[in-house]
This record gives sequence, structure tokens and C-alpha cells, in this order.
Amino acid sequence: MKYSVAQDSRVGARRYNQDRLGHWATSDTLLMVVADGMGGHLHGEIAAQLALESLAHDFRSEAKPKLSDPDMFLFRGLARAHGAIVREAQERNLRETPRTVLVACVVQDGYAYWSHVGDSRLYLIRRGRVVARTKDHSRVQQLIDRGQLREEAAPTHPERNILTRCLGSEHAPRLEPAAIARLAKDDLILMCSDGLWGPLNERQLLDGLCAKDLRKEVSDLATLAEARAGRQCDNVSLLAMAWGEGDVAPANEPLTLPFHELPTDVQDFTASEADFMRMSDEDIEREIAEIKAALRKHSGTP
Repeated sequence: MKYSVAQDSRVGARRYNQDRLGHWATSDTLLMVVADGMGGHLHGEIAAQLALESLAHDFRSEAKPKLSDPDMFLFRGLARAHGAIVREAQERNLRETPRTVLVACVVQDGYAYWSHVGDSRLYLIRRGRVVARTKDHSRVQQLIDRGQLREEAAPTHPERNILTRCLGSEHAPRLEPAAIARLAKDDLILMCSDGLWGPLNERQLLDGLCAKDLRKEVSDLATLAEARAGRQCDNVSLLAMAWGEGDVAPANEPLTLPFHELPTDVQDFTASEADFMRMSDEDIEREIAEIKAALRKHSGTP
């Protein structure tokens, strides 16, 4: 695979950094993760680190040298990461379970697969424009979806920090099948915590990334976010990947992304903590198989 990766993480104006990020690769597949430990709960950095380590462990175990099913890997990996956080809290007798949001992406066979929980984001950038972006699991995003709030008003909304999903929460988060996109030469994937996208608008993100010198551009973007956020600067973390294979996509080529909504006849992966902790890998695989079967049924594919 031909690609380049650069990453940066800054403490900002906080006392310590609760963000964690990393990437792992074989000759045929790449995993990238950005986790943002939630500062409103104790030990957010523990949750972020555990989630990162859990996904990295699964990747090293399963990428031989490819993942058999990147979509299933992400679905199962996020579920396991949630379980790892809950178990750690129980073993340490923590008075509250640490929590984190996370975005993860697998690149394999010229496709990108990504999934997220919370408001850490992924942007797919092609020919200088954003062609796909994750949708935040947040109260503000719900208001935007209902037409009750304009997106440009979101950064200053009083409920902007209220999240509707995270890892390590009292109830396991609803997990969704991955979004999938075929990559074109010179595509950029940007993954980041809200410490980056919060102070910067989309134009500033795009202007800061062109893959000419990815390491410098990533560092400069982090510096710009710190400067614009000032004394209120959160931890700032970002990871960028420039894809170097295939053909350059025409400017007017449509991008088809199967962002799946779970059909109503499929049970959400939202078991109580006690039930979730009893779930074996076979139980998780069965849940995934049921969801995939229902998705094929509703899409009309065999």
C-alpha cells in the first residue's frame, strides 16, 4: 500500500492530555484511531488508552496480513473496547467508569472503512473539498437534524458538550455498521478530536491540508487550533493519511457511501452492563450477523 501518515497531539490549556491516538499496519491493511477521554468524568485518559490498546490488540491478532471483514472488525472492536473499560473500572474499584469518544478507520484493498462513537471526527477530503464526514453523536447534532439549530450556531450553543454516545457509559452504546468509501489517489483522511475541529471552520481545515508536507501541515493545524482557542484550548489531537494509489478521481465523480441506519427489526447493541459483560465473542458475532442479514434484506441484496 502506498500512503503517508502524520499525527500530532497537544495538551492545549488543560492540565494534562486525555487524548490518545495511533496507527498500526501490515503490508495489506492499516488501522488508525483517535480517542478523546471525556474530561467531565474521572480518568478519561484511562478510557482512551484502554480503547486504543484494545483495538490495537485486535488488529495485531486478526490482520494476517489482511482483516477478513473490516466492517465486522470495527463493530466488534468498539464493543470489546467498551467492555475493556468497564472491566478496568470494576477491577480498580473506581467510583465512576471512565469514558471516551473515539473514531477508528481501516484502510484495505483501496477502501476506507470507518466507525465512531461520540464527537471525534473523520473527514474524507478529495480535490480540496470534504466529500464525507462523520456525524457527531451529540445533543447539538440532534437539534441540527431536527431543524431546530443552524450548524453555524453549534460552536456557541450551551449544550454543545452534551454527548449522546460514548465508550464506558452506563449502557453500552448503539454501534452501527461502518461507512465505506473507495479511495482515489491523493485522497486525504483527517481524524481528530473536538479540540481541533471546535476552534476551526471547515475552510481552515481544508486550507491546512494539501499533502505536500503532511507532517508540517498536521503540526501547523494543531498550532492554529491552539491559537484560535486561546485560554480555553482543549487537548488537540489529529491524525492524517494521504493515499497514494489508484487514479485521481474526476472532479464531478459522485461518492457513494453506505451510511447504514439499523432496520427497526434489528435489536440495538445496547445491553445493560451486566448483560454486556456476560456476552462472549460468539454472542457478539451473532449480533453482528443478525444486523448484516437484516441490512441485506432491506437493501435487496442476496
